[in-house]
Amino acid sequence: MTENVVVLGAGYAGTGAIKKLQSELGGNARLTWIADVDYHLVLHESHRVIRDPNVRSDITFPVEQIADPSTRFIQGEVTGLDTDEQVVELADTDDVEYDYVLVGLGSQTAYYGIPGLEEHSLTLKSLDDALEIHEAVNAASQEATRGDPAQVVIGGAGLSGIQTAGEIAEFRDSHRAPIEIHLVEALEEIFPGNDPEIQQALRDLLEEAGVQIHTDDPITEATAEQIEFDEGEPLDHDVLVWTGGITGRDAMDDADLEKEHNRINTGANFQTSDERVFAIGDSAIIDQGDQPAPPTAQAAWQAADVVGENIARAIENRPLQTWEHEDKGTVVSVGEEAVAHDVKPAFGISLPVDTFGGFPAQNLKKMIAARWIADITSWNEARKSWPSL
Repeated sequence: MTENVVVLGAGYAGTGAIKKLQSELGGNARLTWIADVDYHLVLHESHRVIRDPNVRSDITFPVEQIADPSTRFIQGEVTGLDTDEQVVELADTDDVEYDYVLVGLGSQTAYYGIPGLEEHSLTLKSLDDALEIHEAVNAASQEATRGDPAQVVIGGAGLSGIQTAGEIAEFRDSHRAPIEIHLVEALEEIFPGNDPEIQQALRDLLEEAGVQIHTDDPITEATAEQIEFDEGEPLDHDVLVWTGGITGRDAMDDADLEKEHNRINTGANFQTSDERVFAIGDSAIIDQGDQPAPPTAQAAWQAADVVGENIARAIENRPLQTWEHEDKGTVVSVGEEAVAHDVKPAFGISLPVDTFGGFPAQNLKKMIAARWIADITSWNEARKSWPSL
């Protein structure tokens, strides 16, 4: 009997799993790929589009470059997962039956119940989001003057917030635009939960780029013109970007699976409370012992290889492999600059320092993106994209 295997999502998790499944399944299954866009976006480089929309052609790859001819692709919005009937529910087309399904839909932005924040902020979860931020910043700068500069506020000083601030600073400088940039973080330091050495290195780069940093004071409310804090004075904004957190997709609301805030609980083998359903990436909370796997591109990239093999094993009634996340280090860009920390030799570099910047960090970040592009398409495509990475 030929099994129907369905993969949901075209992010790192879904795209990486498709590549692995295409090599693992052979003729044992029919493979269907469902996503709301017909391309894969190299999301950890999407902030580049904020500065220059032309970059998008170098960080998006059509599904036909990734999917084999035998893989069926459906562009559609997933609205639900019926585990009893074993169907994926879609918004504008027929439901799709499955024997095994992999949920890799990614996440959506969490607003933590802060009044007005969702209504008055932009997010960075897609290519369209990056383009919208570019347009908003450009429009605000056109209406501003040197005496009354546009106020751009980025809420959340994690990876996305820091990189967004860096790109807006590059846009400001390249266009000589009257813009003031504020990076706001509720906790005591930017890039929370990371080593103080990389936190300080990133702070230094942001301050050199003219980004004003506000920490240790949570946002309590947002309006169309300002954000209010628990203790400090309100901060006016012409553009507000919120990068402060993630939650699961609404499509998983009614799915009969163990989950937290619509992120599906899985074992280290990616299997959920339903043996026919696997989950990966930001859609999942993957058991790794004391702490779940982090919701990062690096983790999704690693996990995709294992989950593809595990679905093939499940079809063949073979034991599933367990996955252990390996942190290979962190590389963060601030405009044209970058900082790398605790990088393992597996990333192709080994230095006698924990944290470094300059050309080695810049080149390393480009190499990481190029390696991913080569894995899902070809090294020729990676070479074409190199100038934009």
